[in-house]
Amino acid sequence: MHAFKVTAVTDSWQFNRVLTCEAVDLVVVDLNLGREDGLEIVRNLAKKSDVPVITISGDRLEEAEKVVALELGATDFIAKPFGMREFLARIRVALRGRQVSPKTKDRRSFHFAGWTLNLKQRQLISEQTGEVKLTSGEFNLLVAFLEKPRDVLSREQLLFASRVRGEEVYDRSVDVFILRLRRKLEVDPTNPRLIKTFRGAGYFFDADVEISYGGTWHASSVTAADAASSPAVSRLSENRTERGPHSFPTVNGPVQRFR
Repeated sequence: MHAFKVTAVTDSWQFNRVLTCEAVDLVVVDLNLGREDGLEIVRNLAKKSDVPVITISGDRLEEAEKVVALELGATDFIAKPFGMREFLARIRVALRGRQVSPKTKDRRSFHFAGWTLNLKQRQLISEQTGEVKLTSGEFNLLVAFLEKPRDVLSREQLLFASRVRGEEVYDRSVDVFILRLRRKLEVDPTNPRLIKTFRGAGYFFDADVEISYGGTWHASSVTAADAASSPAVSRLSENRTERGPHSFPTVNGPVQRFR
């Protein structure tokens, strides 16, 4: 509905794993985390990243508390209770205010079935034949598959993911992109083993996917953790045509996943 994806984690250790594996656009921190102090997460994050941070709290409402959070590196402070419309508006404002530079580009590389997709270089490389050129639409669609291996993605999701800035994407474009990717990735495009059709529902990527980031390798989970079931840290991703897919963690109480 709001074009956001949310992945919640339960503590700072899991949160740091998200930061290690993926490029992050925004973080929301609940200052009341039980065993951990949300302000420490804000402080530590500010030391190593310029990612915007929104803090939320239901009891630290004194002006001094808000000032401390802002001085430690928070971009915004939201007092509980708050409405979803206000929350989404503040997220969008924080994202608009962020200046994205080449240094903050996604440095992930996906490794699957003898292939490597480097996001920063936008290169698809085969262990056997070398680099294979991709159009922007093909690249965006492949990234969407690799971020959710073995998840069935609907035509609407794939249509949204394959959008390119300044270009219209039509319903049948998904089929064209799928056909082209199969021709480039599959040994036998007529009998695909990677990009498979789930009749009546969409397509899914049937392969184990590993991620390397800054020299560190991580196995990609088959499905993202359900944000609504984890109370501490969440990552939200917004697919926007002007900047492509974005991610921004949120550290708060039980979080809702937006579709």
